[in-house]
Amino acid sequence: MNSITNIDNFYFIGIGGIGMSALARYFNLEGKKVFGYDKTPSEITSTLIEEGIAIQFKDEVSLIPKLIQNNKKTLIVCTPAISKNNTILSWLNAKEYRVVKRSELLGEISKNSICLAVAGTHGKTTTSAILGHLLASCNMQVTAFLGGVTENYNSNLIYKGSEIMVVEADEFDRSFLHLRPTIACITSMDADHLDIYGSISELESTFVDFSKLVPDSNNLLFKTGLPLEGKTVSATENADFEARNVRIENGSYVFDLKTPSEEIKDLQFHLPGRHNMFNAVTALGMAILVGAPIDCLPNALQNFKGVKRRFSYKIKTENLVLIDDYAHHPTEIDAIHQAVTEMYPQNKKLIVFQPHLFSRTKDFGTEFAKSLSRFDEVILLEIYPAREESIEGISSKWLLDKIANENKKIVAKEDLFIEVKNSNCKVKLMVGAGDIGVEVESITKYLKDED
Repeated sequence: MNSITNIDNFYFIGIGGIGMSALARYFNLEGKKVFGYDKTPSEITSTLIEEGIAIQFKDEVSLIPKLIQNNKKTLIVCTPAISKNNTILSWLNAKEYRVVKRSELLGEISKNSICLAVAGTHGKTTTSAILGHLLASCNMQVTAFLGGVTENYNSNLIYKGSEIMVVEADEFDRSFLHLRPTIACITSMDADHLDIYGSISELESTFVDFSKLVPDSNNLLFKTGLPLEGKTVSATENADFEARNVRIENGSYVFDLKTPSEEIKDLQFHLPGRHNMFNAVTALGMAILVGAPIDCLPNALQNFKGVKRRFSYKIKTENLVLIDDYAHHPTEIDAIHQAVTEMYPQNKKLIVFQPHLFSRTKDFGTEFAKSLSRFDEVILLEIYPAREESIEGISSKWLLDKIANENKKIVAKEDLFIEVKNSNCKVKLMVGAGDIGVEVESITKYLKDED
C-alpha cells in the first residue's frame, strides 16, 4: 500500500473489533483524527468514545464526519467481517477513498520498526501479550497490538514507543502475508479457516510462505514438529527454547528455561495449562532474540496477569471456580481440559460451549464432540454464525448427538443462569468466541450474589 505519511484522518469500519480498536487507539495516541462505525455498541466502543474517538452506530452516509470528506487526507480501514453491502463502505468506495485491510495497515506502520510477528492457529493473543509485557517491563521502546485485553494494562494496546512493534499475524484470508517481520514465531498450524483455505495442505503452505518472510531463519521460532526452518520451541520435550524441570508451586508453574546459549533458573508463571507454558517460552525466546536484558525477564514474567477471556478466573473460591475462555477450536478445548485437570484433578467440570461458525462446526464436528466428551457435564448454546449463513443439517443439536456423554443438553441463553447454578460441578467453564462473553459477566454476578 501507499505510504500513510500524509494521512491526517482515519475511519475504521468495524471499529469495535478487538484488532481494529487497538489500531484506532494507536492513531488516536499518535495525534491523528480517528473516527469509526460499528453495528453494535459494546464495552470496547464505550471505552474508545471515552478516549475521544467519535463512533457512529447507524449505517448512514449522512452521519460520516465532514472532517474525513477529503479523500486525499483520509484512510479507510475495514475489517473482513463487514458485509460488502454495507452502505458506508459502498459510498466510500464509490468516492474513491483508499480502503485497506487491518493487516495491510499493520504492515505499513511496522515496516520501519523491528517487527515481532506472532503467528499460529492458536495462542497468538496470549503469546503476543506476554511478549509485549516482557518488553515493556524491560523498558524497551515497544508498541504491541493485541487481539485481547491484557489484565496488566486493561487494554489491547501497549504503547511504550515505536522502535519495536509486536503484532498478531492473522492467517485468516492470508492477512499475515502483508507483514515484513524481523522476528516471528509460529505456534501451531492446525486445520482452521477451511472455509477460506479449502484444505489443511493449503493452510500449511501459506504458513510456510509466511515463515519465508523472515529474513534470517534463526529469527523464526516454531513449535517442535512443524515442517519449518528455524529454532524450535517446546514446553514438554527437547527444543532450542525449552521449559525444563517444570513443577507446580502454590498453584503456579515454576520452570527453567533452556535457550541455545544458556539456562535461566526458576522462572515463575501464573497462567495454568501447558499450552500457556508453551506461549510463555515462545514469548521469552522472542524477547531474548530482540535483545531484552536477561536479568529483567524473570520478574516481568512473574508479574504477567493474563488476558481477558483466555483462561480468565471470574470466580475462584474453595467451593466454586468459574473460568472464561475464548476457545473455539477442538485443540484449544483440549488445552483447557488439560489445564483444569492438572489444577483441579479431583473436581467435576462443566463446560458451557457456544460453537462459532457453521462451517467450523461442520468441519470439526467429530473432533469437537471428542474434546467436549472429556468433561463431566456439557451445555451447548446455539451456534454463533458471525459472518456466515446457516448450513442445512448443521446445528448444536447435530453436534450434541455426537458427544459421548450422558450429561449433555442444549440450553437457551435465558435459561443459562439457572442451569449453570444447578450444576454440581465445582469447576464451571464458559467457552467460545461468539457473544458468550456477554453472558459471562451476568452469570459471574449471579453466582456471586447466590453464593
